[in-house]
Amino acid sequence: MADHVLAIDQGTTSTRAIVFDARGAIVATAQREHSQVLPRAGWVEHDPVEIWTNTEWVVASALSRARLGAGDVVGIGVTNQRETAIVWDRRTGRPVANAIVWQDTRTQEHIDRLSAEAGVDRFAEQTGLPLATYFSASKIAWILEHVPGARAAAEAGDLLFGTPDTWVVWNLTGGGRGGIHVTDVTNASRTLLMDLQTLDWSDELLAVWDIPRAMLPEIRSSSEVLGVAQLPGIARGIPIAGILGDQQAAAFGQAAFDAGESKNTYGTGNFLLVNTGTEIVRSQHGLITTVAYRCADDPARYALEGSIAVTGSLVQWLRDNLGIIERSEDVETLAATVDDNGGAYFVPAFSGLFAPYWRPDARGALVGLTRFVNRAHIARAALESTAFQTRDVIDAVIGDTGRVVSELRVDGGMTRDALLMQFQADILGVPVIRPKVVETTALGAAYAAGLATGLWSGFDELREHWREDVRFEPAMPDDERARRYRLWQKAVSRALDWVDADVTA
Repeated sequence: MADHVLAIDQGTTSTRAIVFDARGAIVATAQREHSQVLPRAGWVEHDPVEIWTNTEWVVASALSRARLGAGDVVGIGVTNQRETAIVWDRRTGRPVANAIVWQDTRTQEHIDRLSAEAGVDRFAEQTGLPLATYFSASKIAWILEHVPGARAAAEAGDLLFGTPDTWVVWNLTGGGRGGIHVTDVTNASRTLLMDLQTLDWSDELLAVWDIPRAMLPEIRSSSEVLGVAQLPGIARGIPIAGILGDQQAAAFGQAAFDAGESKNTYGTGNFLLVNTGTEIVRSQHGLITTVAYRCADDPARYALEGSIAVTGSLVQWLRDNLGIIERSEDVETLAATVDDNGGAYFVPAFSGLFAPYWRPDARGALVGLTRFVNRAHIARAALESTAFQTRDVIDAVIGDTGRVVSELRVDGGMTRDALLMQFQADILGVPVIRPKVVETTALGAAYAAGLATGLWSGFDELREHWREDVRFEPAMPDDERARRYRLWQKAVSRALDWVDADVTA
């Protein structure tokens, strides 16, 4: 009897496949990093072919390590880095350019022109999103404008667009030999092209961005059988039964199914989601309104989200650009060699600041330096910046909902860092709770697929799988918490207004 689920987690820095059993426990995993292509300042790209090749490898490896065949798996769930734009030729299956990653800022001039006409909230009522380079629409428009022949091919109906979930599922179901061209409501809601109420592509917005509708995938529910895998000798015949954007998947994996329930994921960036049920709540404090999930034909559930661009990727920057650590996991050890940040505050506004500021003119700043500060203080300041940015977003959530956050459920790779989690509890003044399974992004995709295929009966059964692992209680005095947060806000003010007309980086 098939009683396992396979999750494919296509992330910003790597692709993973994880096999879960019927209790939601990890049976086997495989992971492979892909290259970060940085052609110039502000540009971030990925090779879609490398991503797909890695996907094939991790799927085969995870199933092999689990000693399972296709007949042992009830379904495949896919989760992915959102907003990243891939455009490919439906005839050849080849991308017309590298994927433009969600962190990329090359389209800022286009965003500025549209914002100048009616403000950054010009399309917020329809999409829930501010005008920002973060989202997919301007990236698609850039490819059509700058890749030779792309505009003509798109208008002829030969080009397809998708976020990485669409690219993976298209290839997984046959590619140019009958692959399905789909996405789900959570990913579609991050494009600046979908109407939150109709859950369909907006002709008005397609006209604004000059994007042919034929390029866009069909929008489906997050949990339903979409198609069948066609990987010879690996995963042929397994239903593809779930798609969720990575942050919505993490909330699903944390069993945050109902209004008021939330989670915070610590990955390449940080993302706090607060479920608002079937109500579309408009933020007044710099948060995004987004789709949380949709199961089959049920009404969609919505959420408020606080998106932070740079957290885990700052640790990678310390490793790859500065060389002060050899491995990402060494940052905690180094930071623990000092008692505090030595007066240094690190604002990692490498692509501007996302929620709740939405300031594309900001750039990274390391302030408060004296000769006393050493590389350990910088490592600690880098970790603390993650906690401070989360405090910014939590305060915005309280402002929008009027509800006090009594505890914070966390997940993602950085939550293994006990020093960071303790500082997070200290700077928030509330307990921070890490679950037994911190890979909740992949778990959420597995849950979506398992629900659609009948492995699990419903949300109540999934709630029973959630188990607390560690609870970090705040220990910092109130006056010290206030002092450090005040200095953080002062540091943020120093990072603003950096980009002028003659500063393009």
